[in-house]
Amino acid sequence: MAASAVPHPTVVLDVVGLTGKLIGPETPRLAAFARAGVQVPLRTVTPAVTCTVQSTLLTGALPRDHGIVANGWYFRDLAQVWLWRQSNQLVQGEKVWEAARRRDPRFTCAKLFWWYNMYASVDWSVTPRPVYLADGGKIFDIYGAPADLPARLKDALGEFPFFTFWGPKAGIACSEWIAEASKLVFDWHRPSLTLVYLPHLDYNLQRLGPADPAIREDLKAIDGICGRLIDHFQAAGARVVVLSEYGITDVREPVHINRILREQGWIAVRPELGLETLDAGASEAFAVADHQLAHVYVRDPARVAEVKRVLEHTQGIERVLDAAGKAEYGLDHERSGELIAIAEPDRWFTYYYWLDDTLAPDFARTVDIHRKPGYDPAELFVDPKLRLPLLKVAWTLLKKQLGFRYLMDVIPLDAGLVKGSHGRITDDPLDGPVFISSEKALVRGESVAATDVKELLLRHLYAP
Repeated sequence: MAASAVPHPTVVLDVVGLTGKLIGPETPRLAAFARAGVQVPLRTVTPAVTCTVQSTLLTGALPRDHGIVANGWYFRDLAQVWLWRQSNQLVQGEKVWEAARRRDPRFTCAKLFWWYNMYASVDWSVTPRPVYLADGGKIFDIYGAPADLPARLKDALGEFPFFTFWGPKAGIACSEWIAEASKLVFDWHRPSLTLVYLPHLDYNLQRLGPADPAIREDLKAIDGICGRLIDHFQAAGARVVVLSEYGITDVREPVHINRILREQGWIAVRPELGLETLDAGASEAFAVADHQLAHVYVRDPARVAEVKRVLEHTQGIERVLDAAGKAEYGLDHERSGELIAIAEPDRWFTYYYWLDDTLAPDFARTVDIHRKPGYDPAELFVDPKLRLPLLKVAWTLLKKQLGFRYLMDVIPLDAGLVKGSHGRITDDPLDGPVFISSEKALVRGESVAATDVKELLLRHLYAP
């Protein structure tokens, strides 16, 4: 492919949860954009979760090569489970901006709220990042590079609405802020490639499920944001790509995979202040649950077959991958569990390892994505059992303002509230992610593989 004199400005809008079935009457701007260009299904990877898929899109590699086997995993050398780490150094392999800069040193890139943003070798980046205080508290903030970029954006737009990015108040405000920030960064710096993350659809699709009529309003809201962004970037001469990472489908019931393992005597817990904390390093087998996929770490290799048999006979589990299965799915990386469980289409995995809710750790009832040894979509809800939830929140905030220790323990332990999930490849491609481009001539075939997106973006940058 012959390269042009300079990279052609290209903007990628990652509209989380967008699928072929969701593009229609409630998304007139996205539908018109697709008609004017090209729309095809995006063949995603397993697990179809944010960190894994984004890493594949940006490296063109499978998890076996880039190493992001889920949104988090068990760090064996630390004997700890860590989810939602932010250093880009965890992603192995050449990223699209590195390949583009190798072609033309004038290339520049802005990475706005995509994951693994910290210390990425891009020119401009912004990502949510609290300030952690010595007394155990934290101040919600954003991190960016260059170091003055967050302050410039906050001067122009106000504080980033952190509580709408995740948790019970998650909603449209954070996507609106990110959209306006992306326009400012583009206008200030004119990056060759601008990567924009718009998370709004992710929230109610998990809370309510895609069949709920309330999703129509979410579609209208994100469509309006996308329409304004498309107009802004195309008016400046940019090529525009709209894509998604996964599709969210309806689920009816969770699978408590760690409780299954605990009943077999394989999970160890540590009593702390009368509550139970998972002791991963002492456990014979435990799972790091991540939506519809769970990495199962088995300490003794001789026990792997036994653990596999138990999980294969567990209701709600569709398949258990051993070494051969992991290789088949491109998940044969040292960070993966000895086994990987995939849920049935209408099921998903909790991280819950306790057998009695009165023994659940204190963080279980809070929004705490870093301490929980697995993903917890119940963080999108306020516990319906609370009689006066707003009063409890107000009282907790007052204690914070007065300088007292506090715990915002308003999250339910009822996983049945969750009505949508993702992680496995959807049975119907129309329930899966999409790839839409303003440049019909640059997209070939009736679908696009996630591993081909890196090269497709280079084509958008350098094709005449």
